Amino acid sequence: MLQDNLKNVEENIKAACERAGRKREEVTLIAVSKTKPVSMLQEIYDCGIRNFGENKVQEICEKREQLPGDIKWHMIGHLQRNKVKYIIGDVELIHSVDTYRLAEEINIQAKKIHRVVPVLVEVNIAGESTKFGISGEETLQLVEEISKLENIRIKGLMTIAPFVENPEENRPYFQKIKKIAVDIAGKNIDNVSMDILSMGMTGDYMVAIEEGATMVRVGTGIFGARNYNK
Repeated sequence: MLQDNLKNVEENIKAACERAGRKREEVTLIAVSKTKPVSMLQEIYDCGIRNFGENKVQEICEKREQLPGDIKWHMIGHLQRNKVKYIIGDVELIHSVDTYRLAEEINIQAKKIHRVVPVLVEVNIAGESTKFGISGEETLQLVEEISKLENIRIKGLMTIAPFVENPEENRPYFQKIKKIAVDIAGKNIDNVSMDILSMGMTGDYMVAIEEGATMVRVGTGIFGARNYNK
């Protein structure tokens, strides 16, 4: 079943890339494996997926002990400052930096292990009160502040668009994020690139790809509905 789900997602990504005149290699699929057992992650790993996204530090710590060492772990959930030290050496990319204080803590912990950590700035593009992230208007200022930290490299932006029945409703939000990224890239700030746009989830990743996403975070589309009772 998981294999079929993955195949379906891959076909959708390919089709969206074709519609947008993009190459399939321009988009990284992140399998969002939060709350899922290690056996399911192993099954998807065996299908060739190497990028996995988790919402909780604890899940990254537990799962990485039991799974192959070449997995690239993405921290996509809200990150508390006191948990940074547990994943700083093992995470491929932190998608959810939305305050200077969090960036400062990442920088402190990264210095301790002599590592430069790649991050994305999380933008709450729809201004939803239930979501983390900085407003679109404040994004440039935060990027400029974080760029001065020695052991962090800003690689782009991340957003979680609203939950909608019709994915077309999120197209304007993805267009806004892309525009912000282009504007920031045009300023040529040291230690900042806008190569990565992490946007699009199970319900809207095809629209996100059409609007420039370079990473899509697909959980339900691969693993099925999440079980929060565990």
